[in-house]
Amino acid sequence: MANEPTSVPHLFQPLTLRSVTLRNRIGVSPMCQYSAVDGLANDWHLVHLGSRAVGGAGLVIVEATGIAPEGRITPGCLGLWSEQQVEPLAHIARFLRSHGAVAGIQIAHAGRKASADLPWNGGAHLSAAQGGWETIAPSAIPFGGELTKVPRAMTDADIARVQGEFVAAAERALTAGFQWLELHAAHGYLFNEFLSPLTNRRTDQYGGSFENRIRLLRDTTRAVRGVWPDHLPLAVRLSAIDWKDGGWQIEDSIALAKLLKAEGVDLIDCSSGGVVADAKITVQPGYQVPFAEKIRHGADIATAAVGFITHPQPAEDIIRNGQADVVLLARQFLRDPYWPAHAARTLGYKITPPGQYARAW
Repeated sequence: MANEPTSVPHLFQPLTLRSVTLRNRIGVSPMCQYSAVDGLANDWHLVHLGSRAVGGAGLVIVEATGIAPEGRITPGCLGLWSEQQVEPLAHIARFLRSHGAVAGIQIAHAGRKASADLPWNGGAHLSAAQGGWETIAPSAIPFGGELTKVPRAMTDADIARVQGEFVAAAERALTAGFQWLELHAAHGYLFNEFLSPLTNRRTDQYGGSFENRIRLLRDTTRAVRGVWPDHLPLAVRLSAIDWKDGGWQIEDSIALAKLLKAEGVDLIDCSSGGVVADAKITVQPGYQVPFAEKIRHGADIATAAVGFITHPQPAEDIIRNGQADVVLLARQFLRDPYWPAHAARTLGYKITPPGQYARAW
């Protein structure tokens, strides 16, 4: 799907990071589908992700993909801990690329929020009898609400193992043909649990000071960059703030982004919240865009804006005003796989559809 040579809205101008060029600034945010068996991608994932590439997205990011079985949020989450999981994901990556989208994947460990039931079954922690498993975290503090399991505080051996699992998953993502890799350090999952003083009560080298709390993410990022090729971009999703007094703040995110940039990170995907159950979050259209803007300018690094971005003109304004380099849509893409084509029309621009759809666009 090529852009026609007319006046190009900012939203439809290409973006190059390292050797990878997005055809526009619109991305599909990683959205868990809870539809895998044993971590294996299937036809649901192909159709779900592939239709958004056909619809014109410049970047399509596969959902949070577990680096280990116990790192999954639910038994239905994707995984990259086994060689068997590579080819089903490679099939998807090939399809995304064949329709002009950059194929991305987010790798993750859910920490204390792992071992949960599927959302449409209530999302509570699963017992061993229900197929659940032991959870791990920086400290033995439960999340709360429906997630009642007390996680086991990680040992040094656990930390070393998890770092190795992230590196191995990154290597498998490369083998599968992904061009964009994102580390999930947001939404109360394992890296985020180490970052936040609300969930990290350790007294060793991984707890206490800012430098200690970021150590796991920083060290793992460095190790992953060591196997992820220099010509391919690496992103990190952060929860920019915890939305609670005494928690992680935007100034922390800016400081961390500067350090991650020095480790070879090319873009910060700026979300927020999720680390504690009682955070008070005011959700409204574009409510997280200021975080992307502050990190972009404060750390001099490319950012992605997320969170209730639904209409074309606000998305265009985000890019035009320099608040972010990419907009990532989630729920809106669930409602409309062809949002980029519809957004282009709204902005007085036209993109060329796949030949199969030319009669309709």
